[in-house]
Amino acid sequence: MRHPELPPPAASPGVLLAGLKTRVRRPHEASVCFHEPAFGRAAVKVLPGEFFVHDKDLVITTTLGSCVAACLHDPATGLAGMNHFMLPEGSDATGGARFGLYAMELLVNELLRRGARRTGLQARLFGGGQVVQGLAATQIGEKNVAFARNFLAQEGIPLRGGDVLDVHPRRVCMLPRLGTVLCRRLPLDGRRALVAQEDRYRAELGRHRGGEIELF
Repeated sequence: MRHPELPPPAASPGVLLAGLKTRVRRPHEASVCFHEPAFGRAAVKVLPGEFFVHDKDLVITTTLGSCVAACLHDPATGLAGMNHFMLPEGSDATGGARFGLYAMELLVNELLRRGARRTGLQARLFGGGQVVQGLAATQIGEKNVAFARNFLAQEGIPLRGGDVLDVHPRRVCMLPRLGTVLCRRLPLDGRRALVAQEDRYRAELGRHRGGEIELF
């Protein structure tokens, strides 16, 4: 149920990326909404495969392991947004990377639709941590970060910082009105639930890899 302090669902849609068979929903259906006592305001949690855009005095938050969150902000309009995505295993420039491309374009296009200026967008990147052991796990985070950096460079969106790679899971909180992003590295001993969440998301991406984009 939507928290009563959360602005009405006329905000941007949240999007579930079930591979490329994608369901577009309103934000209170696509994202977890709650009251964040640390900030004293309503918060929206962006889950794997979602994005959220707003310009109000709330908190956009997510928790990351090997996934990446791109936080984009236009200082002139106060519009800001965050996504949370992962490339399928074995991704390359012509295959699975289109999942990341789709996730980034959804975020950018919604910001522009709401009135942000493409030339005013600034970015911060978070995540891509090696939260499980092994070479394959290392490559997942590295590929996610490399893709996001390349996308921003190609689109001419300046990267203003962030916190990526290493071995730590992270909690990221964004204040859209200010464009402020706070990141906390989480203890390694509390990563089991996060790894399980990302494993489910990775399996979903694998099942739908090669599918067509379907909005409804």
